[in-house]
Order: sequence, then structure tokens, then C-alpha cells
Amino acid sequence: MPPLHEVAHLGHVELLTPVPEQSLEFFTRFLGMTESGREGDSVFLRAWDDYEQTTVKLTAAATSGVGRTNLRAAGPEALQRLVARVEATGRGAGWRDGDPGYGPTYVFTEPDGHEMGLYWESQWWTPPAGLAPALKNQAQARTPHGVPVRRLDHVNYLGAEVAPNRDYVRDTLGALVTEQIVLDDGTVAGSWTTFTNKGYDVVWTRDRTGSSGRLHHLAFATDTREDVLRAADLALDSGVFIETGPHKHAIQQTFFLYVYEPGGNRVELCNAGARLVLAPDWQPVDWTEAERAKGQAWGLQTIPSFHTHGTPPVPGPEAP
Repeated sequence: MPPLHEVAHLGHVELLTPVPEQSLEFFTRFLGMTESGREGDSVFLRAWDDYEQTTVKLTAAATSGVGRTNLRAAGPEALQRLVARVEATGRGAGWRDGDPGYGPTYVFTEPDGHEMGLYWESQWWTPPAGLAPALKNQAQARTPHGVPVRRLDHVNYLGAEVAPNRDYVRDTLGALVTEQIVLDDGTVAGSWTTFTNKGYDVVWTRDRTGSSGRLHHLAFATDTREDVLRAADLALDSGVFIETGPHKHAIQQTFFLYVYEPGGNRVELCNAGARLVLAPDWQPVDWTEAERAKGQAWGLQTIPSFHTHGTPPVPGPEAP
């Protein structure tokens, strides 16, 4: 198994939308993100306490879904070791120029086909006049409108199979598997993995349509639990579709709210509190079918659309 923490953290994620202007309004006005640049059909957005230039790359496309997820390596030598391990699996696609603010990025796919990238060089964000924080250890002033979201927390992929993706990021990138859903027949229906000391950075859950390469949701961390509650009121006032929550997950104990952005992608607002995974020899916590049937931590049953809605949409039952 490769060393832990050679991937420093989840960097930024490209989100695809068929209605770019409406999606941009959602991310800037509702989530309170700041636009940091534009290139071609893409707008670069950042959460207020992200030290890098970009948190989300919002790209106009024919349909919704997820583009490339970028991971920052812990250093130039760690990047070369990670690339060598990826190349040895035969899943590498080669080097690409980075987006504005990022250096060369090595692109590859995990077994389900989601595109990922590894990079090291990064230009730190310098806030312009009007966004400078009062505290110099903060990336920029807290956005005065919207939720606002503090940072990208995690990405949850849908996968035709979960175990191959779990094994790939564990054995190739050094991820730690923290929690799982294991069905009665032994099938792994969900796996939560981390590159840091957070409970999870990248998640795979089983796609019941059997499709590959889809997105379940993109999650943003709020500063407090009260921000999640405020987000629910803002969503109600703004006409943003609330799928489920606010409530508390049993798995990972995250306080959550799920909404849809105008392009159809599911977005989670979450506050995980102080729960960290510090043990380097942590063993995965397995949840059974019977335990998951009990619903969320305080008894809320999992809404059916949570198992059917993903992006891009495929034929079959979808939430509105």
C-alpha cells in the first residue's frame, strides 16, 4: 500500500451544466462563491476560505454531470511517485496544461471512468480590494451574501461497481477507507475514502441504473451547523429545490442539506463538526443493510430520489 497523505487534498472539481447562466447565479448568489476568472465556456469559482484560485470550474455543456476532479499532491516528488503508480495501472491519459492558477496536471481515470487529475504547482489566491480579510490567516473576507460556503468538502461519485474504485484509490493513491455499506451478499454499495484527516474526501456509491461515470453530488462545507439551517431558509426564499434535510447522517455523522442547482446537479451543504480520522491504522466501519434501513441518525428515512437521481440523467425514474 502506498504511503498515506501523498495526495495532500481534494483540489477543485469541474461541474457541467446545460444552463450556465442560471447555474452561475446559483453558485454566486445562493452559495456565496466568488468568480475568479473565465476561460472559454468555463467560469472559475472559489469558496471564501479556499487558499487556491479555484474551487469549482463551472463549464457549459450539453448535459449535467462532473468533469475532471483534481487532487493536489503533497509535493513535486510525491507527484512523480503518484504518476508512476497511476501509469503502472495503465489508466493514465498523460500530462495536460493546468487551468489558470494551476501547473501541469497528470490526467487519468478510475475504473468507473471518472476523470481525475494530479498536480503540484499552484498559485495561491490574492484577494482583490474589497475582499481582503481582517485576519491575515484567512484566504479572503467571508462573503456577505448567500450561505456562504467555506470550502469544497467532498465529491460523491456514482459507480456501476464500488469496490474496484475503492481499491484503486487505496492501492494507487494511498487513500484511507473510513466507512462502507456492505450488503448481505457481501457487495460493497458505498465506500467513503479520505486523503487527509477528514472523514472523507471522495465517495463512491452504487449506481442502481448500472451506468458509469455519473455524479451523485458535490458537497461544500459551511462554517457552522447554523449555516446549513440558514441555507434551507435561503433555498425556500430563492426557489431552490430542496431534496432532503436538514438532518444528520448516520454514516460520518455529517449535518446535511441536499439541493439541486439549476443544471440538475445535486449539491450538499454540510457541517461535519469536529469529527476527524487521526488513526493511521483506522479500520473501515461497515454498515449492514439492516442498519441502513433505519434511516439517518435521527430516524429520517432516506428519500427514494437519493437512490435514483444522478447526473447526467439516464432513462429511468428521476426526481423532479
